[in-house]
Amino acid sequence: MIHLEIPKKLRPLIDQARQVGEHCFRPISRKYDTAEHAYPKELDLLASLLQGMNDSGTGAGAGAGAGGGKKRKTDESGNRNGANMATALAMAELCWGDVGLALTIPGQGLGNSAISAVGNDEQRKRFGGLWAAMAITEPEAGSDPSAVRTTAVLEGEEWVLNGEKIFVTSGERAGAVVVWATLDRKLGRKAIKSFVVEKGTPGMVVERLDKKLGIRASDTATVSFTDCRIPKTNILGSPEIQAQKGLSGAKKTFDNTRPLVAAMAVGVARASLELTKKLLGREGVAAKHEGTLFTSSAAEAEIYRMEAELEAARLLTMKATWMADNSIPNSVEASMSKAKAARVGNDITLRCVELCGAAGYTEKQLLEKWARDSKILDIFEGTQQIQMLIVARRLLGKRSAELR
Repeated sequence: MIHLEIPKKLRPLIDQARQVGEHCFRPISRKYDTAEHAYPKELDLLASLLQGMNDSGTGAGAGAGAGGGKKRKTDESGNRNGANMATALAMAELCWGDVGLALTIPGQGLGNSAISAVGNDEQRKRFGGLWAAMAITEPEAGSDPSAVRTTAVLEGEEWVLNGEKIFVTSGERAGAVVVWATLDRKLGRKAIKSFVVEKGTPGMVVERLDKKLGIRASDTATVSFTDCRIPKTNILGSPEIQAQKGLSGAKKTFDNTRPLVAAMAVGVARASLELTKKLLGREGVAAKHEGTLFTSSAAEAEIYRMEAELEAARLLTMKATWMADNSIPNSVEASMSKAKAARVGNDITLRCVELCGAAGYTEKQLLEKWARDSKILDIFEGTQQIQMLIVARRLLGKRSAELR
């Protein structure tokens, strides 16, 4: 059974991630928010440290690239706290520091999670040292991955890719991109597969970098593929089209990564709430948790409500992550956690801006930046609406064709 306290073995990792968020990310947060598309060179040393921790096993799977990887041993109660739990807890602390910088740590891309979740042992070893981005969204295929139009055709010993991907996080900086493409457009979701395309492959071109509302430290690219040839062995999972397993690799990846996005939302929301309580405390508004909501000031009552919502989001996130580590199907819980935490994260950061007035709205504090950063967490990895639709389908036993 899931425990509510933080596993003792993971506390050192959480402390380390918190130190990174506080002493590495926050001091340069505003710098790279202003200098959009400038590469944060300060992160290179951090990436080397994380890679060393993962290689030695002392990091317990630190960083996004570890999601879905090797499991840790079970404890006396039968619980297994593996890479998913470690990564989620660490990611929450890193995003307490800065969401955009957490997304651009070299070697920690969402594509790495896809390789860990779907790739075979040989592929995990071969691509283990790469920083892999994830390329899913297209101009005409956003929250519905079954509408993907990018094609992959097998010619001899090579796959030939043609198409365009947008909103690719770390699309320019990463050393490889995990591309979702269809083997047969007529078959829809049944023929969707994932392919690893390494940087520098002829036919792969970064067309442009997007200017964004938030997470400006992270590059977001449009990438095109024109007769882009990759080795036959670069497909993740089976090359066979199996109707009953359509998008199974993608679903497995999302079951690992959606709770990570939820953890990111928990981290940035907690940062906003903590700073807001500190700023309001200077003005004599102290949330002492005495009495009831009806005997508290309006500001105090609002803080109590936000604390309750944040704790609910955190617990949903931990449950989805724990289920992944213990090999329990968690598709519903992954979507629930992502939907709840992302909405709560955006609501809390915006409300904190309001409560703090001028201090929240100007660049004197990081509150306005956190509010801007938090919105993307409610959009990528499947929008709020898509998550609710997935949950509804599962709970009602409806197929996608029956409930849209």
